[in-house]
This record gives sequence, C-alpha cells and structure tokens, in this order.
Amino acid sequence: MSKIPEAKVDMFEALPVPFGLVRFGVAPDHPEVKNCQDKFEEVASSPDFTFIGNVAVGNQNGHFHGCTIPLASLMRHYNAVVFAYGASKDKKLGIPNESELRGIYSAREFVGWYNGLPEYADLAPDLTQGEEAVIIGQGNVALDVARMMLENVDVLRKSDITESAIEALSKSQVRELMKLHSVHFHPVDMSLLPDEISKLPRARRRLMEVLVKGSTSRAEHSHKSWSLDFCLSPTEFSGKADGRVQSTTFERTSLSLPFDPTSSVQSTGEKLQIPSSVVFRSIGYKSAALPGFTEAGILFDDRKGIIQNDGFGRVLQAAGDGMETTTLPGVYCAGWVKRGPTGVIASTMEDAFSTGDAIAADWTAESPFLNSGESHGWEGLRTEVDRDKCRVIQWDDWKKIDRAERERGLLVGKEREKFTSTDEMLAAGR
Repeated sequence: MSKIPEAKVDMFEALPVPFGLVRFGVAPDHPEVKNCQDKFEEVASSPDFTFIGNVAVGNQNGHFHGCTIPLASLMRHYNAVVFAYGASKDKKLGIPNESELRGIYSAREFVGWYNGLPEYADLAPDLTQGEEAVIIGQGNVALDVARMMLENVDVLRKSDITESAIEALSKSQVRELMKLHSVHFHPVDMSLLPDEISKLPRARRRLMEVLVKGSTSRAEHSHKSWSLDFCLSPTEFSGKADGRVQSTTFERTSLSLPFDPTSSVQSTGEKLQIPSSVVFRSIGYKSAALPGFTEAGILFDDRKGIIQNDGFGRVLQAAGDGMETTTLPGVYCAGWVKRGPTGVIASTMEDAFSTGDAIAADWTAESPFLNSGESHGWEGLRTEVDRDKCRVIQWDDWKKIDRAERERGLLVGKEREKFTSTDEMLAAGR
C-alpha cells in the first residue's frame, strides 16, 4: 500500500477501548484476533497516530456517557475523513412472533454479550429452558454462535469471554443445534452435493470434503450434536403460555438447479416444526447513515446499507442536477459500510488497503481534499469538546485499562477479564 508523506492519522472510537470488531464482534478463539490486535498496537505506536476514545461522531445512540462531535466539526478540521464504522444494525426475518416472544436473539446481540460489549452487557440470555437451539443462518457469525453454545466451558474459561457469559454457558441445557456446529455431526443431504467433488475448485472442494467426511464422534457416544439443514425457510415462531419461544416453523423449499448459484427457489408446500428452546437470528448486518450525512452531501443507500462510493472507497455526492454523482473530495469509506456486510476479517483488511491506496493516489495526483489550507486535526477539534462533560480516552489511558483488565484476568486464570460498562473503563483509564 502506498504511503502519504508526513501524514498524521487520528482514529475516533465511540467506546473508550480500541480494536472494534476484533474485541467485540467475533469469537475470542479466532486466530485473527491476536494478529489484528498486534498490528493495531504497531500502528498505534507511531507518533503520527492518535487514538481518540469515548468520542462518537454525529451519533449519540448506544454511546454511553461519552462525547459526541458533530460531523460538520470533524470535516472542518481534517484534510480527509475515512468512514469505517461497520454495520451497527442487524436484519430481521419479518415473520410472526419474532419480536413478541422471549428467547429469540440476534447473533449480533449474543456475540456482543459474551464479548463484553457494554450495549449488551445486560442481555442475560436464558439457556436453561431446553436442549434444542435453532440458529437461522449459516455465515461466519452463525458458526461463532454455534461454537460458543456447544464448546466445552473449561476451554472457554481460558479465553477473554466474560465471566458472566461463562456462568450462563455453563448452565446451558442445549444439546442439539439445528443448522450449525458442535460435537457429533448429522450427515447433510447428499443430493445437495455434487457427484464429482474432486473436480471442484480447491476452496469449494475442501469444504465439500469436510461435509462428506462428517464427525469423528459417533452419535451414540456424544451428548451434543449439530446439523447443517438446507432448503428451509422460517415462516413463524410459536411460544409457550409464559411468552417464551417453543418452536420454529419452516417451509421446505427446493432448488431448480442445485449446483447453479443463480438457481431459483420454489416452495414445496411442506411445513416442518422444530422444537426451539432458544433461537438466534443470524441473517446479516446492515449499516446506518450518520447524522449529518445529508448536510455534508454524502450519499447513503438505505436499501443496501452502504455509503455510495466509486468502488475504491471514494465517497459520492450528488451533482448539480441531482441525477448524476461525483466524488466528494477528501471523503472516503472502507469495510462493511463501503461494500456491505460480507466477507471475513482478512477480506475487510484487503478492502481497507484498497481505500488507503485511493487516498494515496489522490494525494499524489494533487486532487482536491476537504480543506485546501492547513488542518490542525485533533488539536483543532478538541477545542470544541467540553472537557467538563466528558472524558476523552487516549492511548496511554487505554494502556491503563488494558493493565487493569489483565490483572482482573489473572485472578480467574485467563488472559484478561473485560470491563463490561463504560463507567468501569473510564475509572480504570484514570
């Protein structure tokens, strides 16, 4: 990736702690977690980098006791602004009783809860009501939820999953998981797999081989199991008299061409009801526009949930007649808010490199940026922050929080025990 000579970078984070998705959005046993944190530490050690925590830009929602800076103020003080705030909303199924019954959670809520995200610290999912869990969706986050539900609790105790989550998971009665991962694997419908797996491209071939090989644990020797079930479309949730979810009704579907990704899906008319003591909805995320986008001229696609851009990260604005678009000088985006909530950490990193290259190319080409004169960045912007009303966290403050979490972790035999409230983080940062 190209570099801009003498560039200074300020990073704003609404929470007092860094790492974003890596800290709060994935399972703690992911190998990428430490690699990403190490890389962040390397960047943060640069004298040209400033971490500005507990400061949200434009949006007060979900921002507890922190500073909120208007977007217009930010854009006055910088030559370039990059939006990389991900997807803060989750998609819904839109089927009967989805919002009315207790025991139905979004994967985003659940992952945030066991990772100590303050927004969901009080989620307290009840996992003691039965043995069958249903996860609707088969993406990366769904797999994380499945593994956390069925992993040996003693293994989880060694990770930085919160102690409250470990306590809840240790009491879990879930033994069978529809649609995802655990100990014994119920075989998939072989009619959905191609006959000549050896001729598939390498990545798809390896995936198919894993499915065909199945589990090494026999069903009769396993007290937990999982399955991947396809061609099922959820239509309704049913509940008990006490208002908890009891079952999920699916409609069976069929593919006109099972091995064609563009195949149409037809309903068979057959219904299937599956017991569900707890349900997790994991059908995707969606980004939301920040307050101030319209005033700044930033185009946001509400249907797709992305900032409109040229594909390389340059943000688009409406041209004079409103029918055409042009790039907005000095304004960029990266990650899920740029291309939608798809891919894994590695693909998101590659996407960020692409945006970084676009910024460097524009600088080299002497393209116009936000401010033609000298910009003072955080030193100029901080004059608009009321220090009596909020506490700004910078890198040295985060290191204090980090040490305190590690000390808490030592007491329970693991790497760290995260603070799950902003107030606790701020107190440790002092």
